[in-house]
Amino acid sequence: MRLRAVLFDMDGTLLDTAPDFIAICQAMLADRGLPAVDDQLIRGVISGGARAMVAATFAMDPDAEGFEALRLEFLERYQRDCAVHSKLFDGMAELLADIEKGNLLWGVVTNKPLRFAEPIMQRLGLAERSALLICPDHVKNSKPDPEPLILACTTLKLDPASVLFVGDDLRDIESGRDAGTRTAAVRYGYIHPEDNPNNWGADVVVDHPQDLRKVIDGALCGC
Repeated sequence: MRLRAVLFDMDGTLLDTAPDFIAICQAMLADRGLPAVDDQLIRGVISGGARAMVAATFAMDPDAEGFEALRLEFLERYQRDCAVHSKLFDGMAELLADIEKGNLLWGVVTNKPLRFAEPIMQRLGLAERSALLICPDHVKNSKPDPEPLILACTTLKLDPASVLFVGDDLRDIESGRDAGTRTAAVRYGYIHPEDNPNNWGADVVVDHPQDLRKVIDGALCGC
């Protein structure tokens, strides 16, 4: 079936949002007179969300006293500064332009809450270009459940088989596969050092956004 749309996970796939997460974590440490940690320590756990990043930053168990206050502070800071340093991954701007020139739709299906995702899309000038933005606020079950991808395909009035979903986490691939879409895993995202995208069961695995150009071309010509 001819490809009609490309949907992206947000963090680690469409956007490099790590710089904002890292800046906030390091600022929280500095405000407490604590030394900075290796940026990679934070980057490596981004897929685990605020809880994982705060735990890694402060070397603290999430059940420890005071942890929840730190997590809430992190979220408050992120609400304010969620799109200061975030940007499209290298090559992604060109890929989106190619998708649009090919008269394909593109959109975002993310586990990031709408209160963060929407401002980021707006501030980066992507909101008016994206066909849709699906967040946990829109569904009962987030990825890896297929519900977000099913909702996306239903909203776009497309057969899931005509949609490619791109992500940097196993739950992305599971969600897309169970919803009936084609799937692409990216190696350039926020992947835990012990994880391997080759083992996720994606239809294709790529190293760079521009590698997706070949995947899309192949899908368009039925190769």
